[in-house]
Order: sequence, then structure tokens, then C-alpha cells
Amino acid sequence: MIELVRSNDPVLISFATSLLTEAGIQHSVADSQMSVIDGSIGAIPTRVLVTQGRLDEARRLLADAGVQIEAI
Repeated sequence: MIELVRSNDPVLISFATSLLTEAGIQHSVADSQMSVIDGSIGAIPTRVLVTQGRLDEARRLLADAGVQIEAI
């Protein structure tokens, strides 16, 4: 799986995963537990991962929804 989004913003992560779910794009959320454990220092961001074959589609989906992400 390839990283699509990396953020310490739980609202952004929730919104991104909701969009992916509605679009039927398989995804996984990584490091969410570690992000909570580190407290508010933001040392370990949560990551949203998608399959390589759906990466471009997922990027377009988020861009169309107004989510600005840096290409990784």
C-alpha cells in the first residue's frame, strides 16, 4: 500500500477515509494509535494508505473535495 495522506489532523483523516469508503477505494489507516500515544506534540502523524493501482484516483477524489495534499 502507498501513502496517500499524512496528517496530525483527525478531522482530515476522518474526512479522507470517509471519501475513500464512499468511492469504494480500499484503504488502511496506519499509526493512528501511535499518534494518540504521543499526545499533542505531533511527532507521529496518522497515515492513510491506498493500493498502488488506485493512488491516482484517490488523489483526484481528495483534490475534487478540496483537500490539498502534497504528492508523496
